[in-house]
Amino acid sequence: MISQSVTICNSVGLHARPATFFIQKANSYKSSIWVEKEDCRVNAKSLLGVLSLGIVKGTTITLIADGADEAAAIEGLTDLINSGFEGK
Repeated sequence: MISQSVTICNSVGLHARPATFFIQKANSYKSSIWVEKEDCRVNAKSLLGVLSLGIVKGTTITLIADGADEAAAIEGLTDLINSGFEGK
């Protein structure tokens, strides 16, 4: 199991369209992946779960992955977030 903190930099945060891109990317990995904001942890492969966190620009979240491709999952999702969801 590995984790990485990342700050959301796009203007609308992890809402609607960016959240959909994030979920699609998370679902491309076999590992179990979670998003943690403060004391709340949700399945990164669940749109409702991710939207329920209310992640806005400037929020720091922690990505947690556990499984065969956990390193690739963390790297891929971190790159997506850092690109501002431009490279979806």
